[in-house]
Amino acid sequence: MTVNVATLGFPRIGLRRELKFALESYWAGKSTLADLDAAASGLRVAHWARQKALGADILPSNDFSLYDHVLDTSALIGAVPARYDWDGETVDAGTYFAMARGTQGHPGGGDAGHAGCGHSHDTTAQEMTKWFDTNYHFMVPELTAGQRFRIASTKIFDEFAEAKALGYTTRPVLLGPVSYLMLAKGKAVEPLALLPDLLDVYAQILARLAKAGADWVQIDEPCLALDLDDAQRTAFERAYARLATRGPKLMLTTYFGGLGDNLDLVATLPVHGLHLDLVRAPDQLEPVLERVQPHVLLSLGVIDGRNIWRANLPDLYWRLKEHAARRDLVIAPSCSLLHVPVDLALETGLDPEIAQWLAFAVQKVEELAALAKALNEGEDASFAAFSASRIAAVARRTSARIHDGQVSARLAALDESAARRAAPFAQRRTAQQQRLGLPAYPTTTIGSFPQTAEVRKARAAHIRGEIDAAAYDRYLRVETRAAVKWQEDIGLDVLVHGEFERNDMVQYFGEQLAGFAFTRAGWVQSYGSRCVRPPILYGDVSRPAPMTVGWWRYAQDQTDRPMKGMLTGPVTILNWSFVRDDQPRAVSCRQIALAIRDEVLDLEAAGAAIIQIDEAALREGLPLRRGEWQHYLDWAVESFRIAASGVRDDTQIHTHMCYSEFNDIIRAIGDMDADVISIETARSQMELLDAFATYAYPNEVGPGVYDIHSPRIPATQEMTDLLTLAGRHVPASQIWVNPDCGLKTRKWDEVRPALEAMVAAAHAMRAVGGRDVR
Repeated sequence: MTVNVATLGFPRIGLRRELKFALESYWAGKSTLADLDAAASGLRVAHWARQKALGADILPSNDFSLYDHVLDTSALIGAVPARYDWDGETVDAGTYFAMARGTQGHPGGGDAGHAGCGHSHDTTAQEMTKWFDTNYHFMVPELTAGQRFRIASTKIFDEFAEAKALGYTTRPVLLGPVSYLMLAKGKAVEPLALLPDLLDVYAQILARLAKAGADWVQIDEPCLALDLDDAQRTAFERAYARLATRGPKLMLTTYFGGLGDNLDLVATLPVHGLHLDLVRAPDQLEPVLERVQPHVLLSLGVIDGRNIWRANLPDLYWRLKEHAARRDLVIAPSCSLLHVPVDLALETGLDPEIAQWLAFAVQKVEELAALAKALNEGEDASFAAFSASRIAAVARRTSARIHDGQVSARLAALDESAARRAAPFAQRRTAQQQRLGLPAYPTTTIGSFPQTAEVRKARAAHIRGEIDAAAYDRYLRVETRAAVKWQEDIGLDVLVHGEFERNDMVQYFGEQLAGFAFTRAGWVQSYGSRCVRPPILYGDVSRPAPMTVGWWRYAQDQTDRPMKGMLTGPVTILNWSFVRDDQPRAVSCRQIALAIRDEVLDLEAAGAAIIQIDEAALREGLPLRRGEWQHYLDWAVESFRIAASGVRDDTQIHTHMCYSEFNDIIRAIGDMDADVISIETARSQMELLDAFATYAYPNEVGPGVYDIHSPRIPATQEMTDLLTLAGRHVPASQIWVNPDCGLKTRKWDEVRPALEAMVAAAHAMRAVGGRDVR
């Protein structure tokens, strides 16, 4: 019996974020499409060579993407909405990036990122949302009645041929047809009704791959980890009865959870291989072995593709040894390595004690290779790797840096009153109106302003020691003062300080909290060229000192208007970090909540009348199975309330959520009891407010009126129309006016006209339906 190593996908961004810089150069008109293609090809070639050298036997192709793999699938099958004026033949780079980022209203787009697209009018981007329960964003497919599919991109074939020319017969990665349709939004059509036509195209794709020499295709169906209804189960049966009979062998790939009650369904599908996530669902292996036919090749996801902790190789060896002796196996990461940084070797500044506990993508492939060698040749064949693994496991388990008795004692002493505001919202609202005196349709932003090249250059110079702390502080004060004055000039009602001192909305706080460690090159892709460096939450969390009060006080001193205190909430800090796996996530979240509570109370004591505690990631932590939702929502909502509930009635608490389908958890969001919630609704044309039609949301809402993830600048009328739509769901007296997210990634020449138009839209709404109470 033989054990082989497979990777399901490798990080796309490159060792030093080469993809990010190539994309942004192209979008800025500083390089050509040929330059971008050359950079992308160089990354693919390097990734294949690296994985092979590390010991991977089965390499993926088509796991690379210039923006998003779901968008790639839409391009592959020609699912291009009509507004992009597509010619119906090949989806070119212009159309592809227009779907991702939108276009501006004149040739060339006003944004060189759409060079070559040929669009001469305003075109909104496709909606974006979270990829299952990760912080990766995907572009939601838009399908219509009468939708027709055809092969409209050769990317999957070109990349297979590219690898083959280098001597690698790869296993192409293809998002499965049923998951694709389940992730899509249909207009006047139920997406699954389009399955028969879609299967015709998938059959052509598989036949073409087989003709090119592909023996296997990895066909990803992550929706098999979800609760399925009868129609969805039938769709899986029909799809694989059609696709698995001819062409290359299919490795049906599931991840992010166990098969659970879908196991009986999967066991009947005529596929040739099955990948299981044994990190999220370790107990599913035995039931699968009992139900799945012996001729089906099992791929066991035993190394965590979502987190950065080093595996315990000896434990895995003894767990798999008996199975490896009885049948051929593939061992792999639990999912694509897209979700982890590339190489731990770059982290020369990381504390050595913590570094020995970690494994990034490169190290995870090395772990798989060592494990496979031991399973094939005996444990002694990987003696050095196994010894290092044992030492690291013991060191982490016994480290004095992990546990803080004072944190545990404080958490144990919490009572129910810590998670409850003193008065109900109606009473608080009156107190807040008296204190703040805001007009109808009050305007604000989500918090951050553009992190320009100059801001980043100054930060880098300070980190390198080229400018001292005093000079850096003076620079940040100038930027903050200018941002405050500009907000006053355009007439914003509630101001922000711009966050020029902050590197990232989670990292900035984690760097000031005990229990966190940080990388220098631990980047992961969030979407497109957007990359983040998640903190590493390795121990108990506390707040040694105030984190934001000084900058808030300075900004408030520049204006008579309300200045929001800006914080990241405990659930978002947790969900956007690599979290310790040696205690329940709920415990870690409550620890963070107490630390944020301390900061909230210090801001209030300094005079802050409005404090925003962002929970952008609340929904993405939601378990994939509905039966597990309530437990998560209970501790997540409680954690937010612990952070927010110590303030007076006249202190207004805001929160923010972005790019999440939250209609199905709207009651839990109401239970958070924030005075104001701002949400992303622009790309969905206020669809995300549908829940408010059946649930009378009691507090105030800021439905985002323009999409900040696109460079296009919306007109005042467009935002007025969206506010009118919002008024059909929420009373005007409860509506705030704001962008859908922070403005950190945009340019000032995009932000200025957009916010000026937004303020004008608010004034227009006041003129027709609001009463200025100032």
